[in-house]
Amino acid sequence: MGFIYNGINSKNMKIKARLTSWQASPALRNAYEVVPGKAGVADFGCDISERIITISCSIYPQKSFADLVSVLDDLAEWLNPMNGLKQLILEDIPNRFFYARLTEQVECERLLRTAGAFELKFICPDPHAYALTDEQFTISSVGTHELQRITGNTDSEPIYQLKGTISGSTSTYISITTNGEELRVVGALTADEVLVIDSGLVTAKITDANGNTLRNGLPVLDELNFPVLHKGENAITVSAVGATFLELKILAKSRWR
Repeated sequence: MGFIYNGINSKNMKIKARLTSWQASPALRNAYEVVPGKAGVADFGCDISERIITISCSIYPQKSFADLVSVLDDLAEWLNPMNGLKQLILEDIPNRFFYARLTEQVECERLLRTAGAFELKFICPDPHAYALTDEQFTISSVGTHELQRITGNTDSEPIYQLKGTISGSTSTYISITTNGEELRVVGALTADEVLVIDSGLVTAKITDANGNTLRNGLPVLDELNFPVLHKGENAITVSAVGATFLELKILAKSRWR
């Protein structure tokens, strides 16, 4: 097995890698409260914490110890955690990726004079794995549409790209209702603009047809009610009042827990 970090394969860095364990579910953050006079605790549910991925690595014998150090120098530059989160792909699980960085120092044990072994511990602040090849949907008419998400195993926070024309008056809007939750667009939008709503980043922007940002999109939303897509069936209802709906593209951002 190998892994790809920030677009570079571990094999190209002269490193052999393998998974020795797998965190099937990230650590939980439980919300308990002691209630006087009540046995046990009151349970207010839980959430998931960060994910830790540990990879065991080794470096085959090099020509000299200086060559071994050179491989480690290249590794330190490649995996520098000061560069922030990067895409991590594990070759044993090739259909998904994580956003990760190193979380601990790397200590290389010398097995031979010119060979070594070490562990890499990555932290994923967002514990979800995301689909490398994601599901996309396009809605081109008003009404109710049924979408089927088949990738991943948990709810996703999609990106919506809306095209239409809205004058910006108080009586005109485009409504997008996702699984019973309405998102109403009330601000001005022209036919050559795209409103991009990103549920994962909890933000919105208006771009031109080439994707260049023109302005903040949050002021055109009636309220900050960002859509969530379920695994399986999803009902999307689009309506327009005094406005023209042209198209809604949905990038599912499918993910695994």
